[in-house]
Amino acid sequence: MGVTYKYFGAPDGATAARVPISMRPEELGGDELGMNGMFTKIKPETMAAMVLTGIEGVPLHRVPPLELVVLHPDYAVVKLPMTVVDPLRGIGEEAVGAAAFIWSTVPDRGGPRDAFAVYRLLHEWQDFSHRLHEAGHQPYCLVWP
Repeated sequence: MGVTYKYFGAPDGATAARVPISMRPEELGGDELGMNGMFTKIKPETMAAMVLTGIEGVPLHRVPPLELVVLHPDYAVVKLPMTVVDPLRGIGEEAVGAAAFIWSTVPDRGGPRDAFAVYRLLHEWQDFSHRLHEAGHQPYCLVWP
């Protein structure tokens, strides 16, 4: 089965913590917290590392930790640092392509990823970053086991 990650925006941690307990990922429409969210199998710590190392050039050991908002037996909510989404708003195609190539060479448990798949993922995150900024929201991730 695996873990599902739902990234969403919320104005603060209290709002982010009010995630419906009984709802499963497939039942959430994306606007339950006022923000178009994203479902993915990419862990938030991997996403943080991808943006900060691939775009900002931050060494992997300096990627800031995620902040735990809620830990429940059925789910968790974590807050991502704004430094994970803010850099995406100001970069162009060339930087997205370069970051995708860099990240595609980093082996993970499944081996290196296809650069084009990473490129598409970074574009989704770029759109997400713009939506967060426009709404004045911070990035959160809802995690289901």
